[in-house]
Amino acid sequence: MNEYPGKISAIAFTQGCNFRCPYCHNPELVDPHLYKECLSEEIVLSFLEKRKGKLDALTITGGEPTIQHDLMDFIKCVRKIGYSIKLDTNGSCPEVLEQLIRGRAVDYIAMDVKGPFHKYKAVTKSKIDENEIRQSIEMIMKSDVPYEFRTTIPKKLLQEDDLLEMGRVLKNTSCYILQQFIPARTLDKQFLKHEAYSQEEMEHLRDKLKKVVPAVRLR
Repeated sequence: MNEYPGKISAIAFTQGCNFRCPYCHNPELVDPHLYKECLSEEIVLSFLEKRKGKLDALTITGGEPTIQHDLMDFIKCVRKIGYSIKLDTNGSCPEVLEQLIRGRAVDYIAMDVKGPFHKYKAVTKSKIDENEIRQSIEMIMKSDVPYEFRTTIPKKLLQEDDLLEMGRVLKNTSCYILQQFIPARTLDKQFLKHEAYSQEEMEHLRDKLKKVVPAVRLR
């Protein structure tokens, strides 16, 4: 899949997340009651070995990969095969991000910014330290690793003022992506009934935000 900008990438989904965003579209990776048996590391590495030359990279997503205790060891195994690594993260574990960045273990980082800091607990339904999110954002922006920040926008949770507040934090970013919430699969079934922003409304939000974050775009 072309999940990694400019590269053909396989995707490895990790099971488990420390957030409980009600609009999450991967509930089977978040809710322990929905967990299924995972593939072994050996199977994943064998798959990648057999596809050398056809694939360029591996995207590690979730769930939340940075809560996996053996993430670094797994990445080292994948890199030995010859793959680039893209990491998807919610930014809640800055100490893990620092280790990965300093160790040059990742080649691209995509961080989900869930909302303005004062709304983080409400949006993620989690006891998150907003300072850790801020720390991860700053660390990624100061690193030499290519990156993107992205926000899925459920109409019930995030409005224009929220995005403008986020924009003031991300104003110097090189890439900020707004993603339309699609009520198809959600962790909280009630969100299947909630209205989503229309394409026209998404374009309006993008244009408003562009005045603060020139690098913003829609996906």
